[in-house]
Amino acid sequence: MINIVLFGPPGSGKGTQAQHLIEKYNLKQISTGDLFRFNMKNETELGKMAKSYIDQGHLVPDQVTTDMLIEELRKTTDTEGFIFDGYPRTTNQTEALEKIVKDQLDAEITVCLSLVVDDEVLVQRLLKRGETSGRTDDSNEEIIRNRIKEYYLKTAEVAELYKQQGKYVEVNGVGEIDEISAKLFAEVDKVK
Repeated sequence: MINIVLFGPPGSGKGTQAQHLIEKYNLKQISTGDLFRFNMKNETELGKMAKSYIDQGHLVPDQVTTDMLIEELRKTTDTEGFIFDGYPRTTNQTEALEKIVKDQLDAEITVCLSLVVDDEVLVQRLLKRGETSGRTDDSNEEIIRNRIKEYYLKTAEVAELYKQQGKYVEVNGVGEIDEISAKLFAEVDKVK
């Protein structure tokens, strides 16, 4: 079983690259962004809580995110592994994910792939996405910059944890999509 943590700030291309990894390795993507949107659209209690934070440009509290993740893992069968996109973002979430993967899947995290993109490129990508996606969190530059800042503040320690485990790999997230995918595939092939 391959379990990948796909890491990177908002707008780094995690969603796009996750699709390529899914096709190549028969994985199931669990995107916290998708989980949030599903729960918000369906106005679940978890969705209402998540929306109140997202609309202000803040990260959703760990327990809300963890509860959504467990629900999603319980629904899934017939896969050769998972891509965790947008989770974990904190030390507590990292520890929770490791426990969830062990308890629910009898497995461990294989590798943490981190897409690295300059902040100004991220802002422009998100503003452009906001023009067509209808997502309020992608249409305000101040909120976008706050999300990026919070991402770095809260996730530096997560990267450090995966570095200590020898599972952290940085990949340049700027360039042709297929070139970035090839770099990610090469890193997965080293550890699978």
